[in-house]
Amino acid sequence: MTTINENYLKLKAGYLFPEIARRVKNFSEANPNTNIIKLGIGDVTEPLPEACRTAMIKAVEDMGDRATFQGYGPEQGYGWLREKIAANDFQARNCDIDASEIFVSDGAKCDTGNILDIFSRDNKIAVTDPVYPVYVDTNVMAGHTGKANDKGEYDGLVYLPISAENNFIADIPSQKVDLIYLCFPNNPTGATATKDYLKIWVDYAKARGSIIFFDAAYEAFITDDSLPHSIYEIEGAKDCAIEFRSFSKNAGFTGTRCAFTVVPKTLTAKVSDESDIELWKLWSRRQCTKFNGVSYIVQRGAEAVYSDTGKAQVKKLVSFYLENAQIICNQLKRAKFKVYGGVNSPYIWLKTPYNLSSWDFFDKLLQTAHVVGTPGSGFGAAGEGYFRISAFNSRKNIEEAMKRITTQFSM
Repeated sequence: MTTINENYLKLKAGYLFPEIARRVKNFSEANPNTNIIKLGIGDVTEPLPEACRTAMIKAVEDMGDRATFQGYGPEQGYGWLREKIAANDFQARNCDIDASEIFVSDGAKCDTGNILDIFSRDNKIAVTDPVYPVYVDTNVMAGHTGKANDKGEYDGLVYLPISAENNFIADIPSQKVDLIYLCFPNNPTGATATKDYLKIWVDYAKARGSIIFFDAAYEAFITDDSLPHSIYEIEGAKDCAIEFRSFSKNAGFTGTRCAFTVVPKTLTAKVSDESDIELWKLWSRRQCTKFNGVSYIVQRGAEAVYSDTGKAQVKKLVSFYLENAQIICNQLKRAKFKVYGGVNSPYIWLKTPYNLSSWDFFDKLLQTAHVVGTPGSGFGAAGEGYFRISAFNSRKNIEEAMKRITTQFSM
């Protein structure tokens, strides 16, 4: 008799974003002439930078010539892209990261879930609350948790609450944890981390033999020169951290799919006999077995991000979304909302008005202002009473959405 992975049955009714899509679809079908502005899912709206498009067109032409045609590429990614990543994203910031430690992939979301393949079920795992749902759900799927309680918290996970009271910065756990998920600039709250704060985590991890999963998907939105873009800017991080990056939000690759994960060769974990093993070797083996690499065409587009023209175009794109975020923050503050984030981050995190629950505010916002955001409770129990708005949209839609929201909810 065929059986299933029953860990999937522990998952809550639906992943957050499909549930948002379901509610929007139902409302749209009942109100077909309504213009709905979507500021929920963090999907970009502006075209790919011209430098990336030009490089990809050239790459397509390469595929039409026997002399330049590319078949299967290296699972880890082409060396010419990894060299550019290492030089521009890490070595330029005095991070001792070599191109051989970089693994190109089709998404940071995929990698943050797939990385669990190389770790045992015995690890104690810590996540902030609220948190990007993929971190939790992939651990549930992998059998690393028990069942969820009435608040949606899973037995076996260590939750680190973040709220306005602690400036959305988690306290170091009093107990020992083995795997730690950190995301800065943070999704969903928009909070940022200083070097001093990350140093505390690195020291904790090194002292206890823990591994930090550092999600830096939004690092391009950091404009404050004092803030770190990579955890490897912190001394000792190469001995305790894996970093995830993406081209999705800085260069608009959400539909094109390209990202990368950094696994330092100095990073080790324990085998059951207490000996150490290099995690680089395990991740390389996993990728070579389960992944055939990102297409040549897409990687050429990603490489163009690091050209002088590409850098200027990406900077302009990021600035556009940050200006959107500033408009959202300013307008919501004028309407007396309690607003957080939106600086060094494309996400705005706000307190729901009138003591509405997160989902009640979602429904009310959709029905009265015809604007879609993301309920804070969808990111975890501690997100209840909060709401996330994304700056990823056209300027026209951002301005119209703020006009609608402030008209309906001015307090």
